[in-house]
Amino acid sequence: MTTTDMAEWGWDPKWAEAFGEYREAGLVPGRVTLEHKHIYRVMTEEGELLGEIAGRMRHEAFGRADYPAVGDWVALQPRPADGRATIHGVLPRRSKFSRKAAGPAVAEQIVAANVDTVFLVHALNQDFNLRRLERYLTLAYESGAQPVVLLSKADLCADVPGRVADVEGIAPGVPIHAVSSLQDEGLEALRPYLAGGRTAALLGSSGAGKSTLANRLYGEEVLHTGGIREGDDRGRHTTTHRELVRLPEGGLLIDTPGMRELQLWDADSGLDLAFRDIEALAAGCRFSDCSHGGEPGCAVQAALEEGTLQAARYRSYVKLQKELAFEARREDPALQREERDRWKKIHKQVRKSPGRH
Repeated sequence: MTTTDMAEWGWDPKWAEAFGEYREAGLVPGRVTLEHKHIYRVMTEEGELLGEIAGRMRHEAFGRADYPAVGDWVALQPRPADGRATIHGVLPRRSKFSRKAAGPAVAEQIVAANVDTVFLVHALNQDFNLRRLERYLTLAYESGAQPVVLLSKADLCADVPGRVADVEGIAPGVPIHAVSSLQDEGLEALRPYLAGGRTAALLGSSGAGKSTLANRLYGEEVLHTGGIREGDDRGRHTTTHRELVRLPEGGLLIDTPGMRELQLWDADSGLDLAFRDIEALAAGCRFSDCSHGGEPGCAVQAALEEGTLQAARYRSYVKLQKELAFEARREDPALQREERDRWKKIHKQVRKSPGRH
């Protein structure tokens, strides 16, 4: 029987160490490559299986974040005869790109997990928007993965160097690549991020060109793509689910649905990193609790008056701060206790899993 080399899907000694208790319980590891209404496609040593959540795991889950996400490593009990498996646990994530789930409830939605590089795909057409890119950068920093900005559709832009300079102004130190999938320009520069066993995720708004880019990196049409809407240069939404695919050269890529409205989730540290220029200015204020309003000796206001800090960037910073503060006030205090108890229940699940003696 042919077996799958899980190292090709990102498995390494650290994952093996984290899996120790699950292996003792008679379970095997697998990586989630696709999620659809709580049915998961999982790659295992025995090939691809369809995974379902164990009843106990479902009962003890606090919320959506406790369910597997694309990119997760899970512990499962395989049933290779019928191509299925039961998922009993999720390994602690090394990184996760999260946003607030749609709807009035305060809940986390994990877009992609265990990603090494987050490709923030932003189109160089009429939909170019620095403020939206700042939002993506904030959550990318919070994820724990390396952010890389991909300025797509460079063939549609008359001043690519100017746009790159604009992005450099809001993303200091972040690698920036201008690419054109249609003309195969700039794609070779992305190969180092996609070395064997490394995982990258494509994130961006609808129509930014993520699926077309994924197809070019793969070498053939593995994902459906759509055209540009007339009138506003925005693309038609094509990807409807998250999927992890293995590239011929060995890297792993997660394409995600376009997210026009990206609401922040628990991204305080990401905000500090995305706006490190403003944080550095604030450290120079006369008063440590300066609100950057009318206090004397405010370094932020001085920079705004001098023009060294753009007013639009500062307004974006304040807006995201307020959004995070609002969501924090809405959050049920019980969720904090649930997070502290989370790992206790994970270990409890392991002890009760089939095969545990």
